[in-house]
Amino acid sequence: MPERQPNSPSPFAGLTIDQKAALYERAANLFSENKRSLFDRLAPLRTRHISVVLEDIYQSHNAAAVLRSCDCFGVQDVHVVEANNPFNPAGDVAVGSAKWVDYYRYPSIQEVYKNLHAKGYCIVATLPHENDTMIGDLDISQPTALVFGTELTGLTPEAIAGADAYVKIPMYGFTESFNISVCAALSLFSLTERMRRDQTLNWQLTDDALLDLKLHWAMQAIRDGEKVIQNLMNNM
Repeated sequence: MPERQPNSPSPFAGLTIDQKAALYERAANLFSENKRSLFDRLAPLRTRHISVVLEDIYQSHNAAAVLRSCDCFGVQDVHVVEANNPFNPAGDVAVGSAKWVDYYRYPSIQEVYKNLHAKGYCIVATLPHENDTMIGDLDISQPTALVFGTELTGLTPEAIAGADAYVKIPMYGFTESFNISVCAALSLFSLTERMRRDQTLNWQLTDDALLDLKLHWAMQAIRDGEKVIQNLMNNM
């Protein structure tokens, strides 16, 4: 999905849930039945209970691979820090996943943490630490944001100090770390599988948020979708 601004209101914020449903019905007439079936099937599987934070990723193929993993595991939100390196997820590795995952840009890790803490997230840095937890034992009872650092130097001291918890993936070889995209994929697989099995977790999107998501997806499925859907809204 195109870049979205942190804390910016949805373009559909002024609509009731019934108005959103009616708008989506009108928009869905403008793209294929197959695409609509995909939206209806996949949207209820998306979550914001698990989110991802990327700090200064500089290799575009790694950025793209993380977005692709988020899409595959149903993780909707990616928060990107660009203190030194621009985030560029384009390319064949992403396989179009940037169209379906929301990503938000920030100038500093402090801004991301402030935003996520205000929304009730536990911020978990992915690195070996004296107070770390194995990924399979991480408490995900509250919304959880996993933080991944740059390829060579890892997380900055600010990112480490501001985290609420620390997690690592078990390793049994000579190599001391995973590639960031591999680390993200393994972590998301572990956490989202546990999340979906845990019947005590309210990890699904609300009905209102589901309609918002499908309307944003509709913008990607329709040529000049933002303009087209705005016109549909104006004529409701």
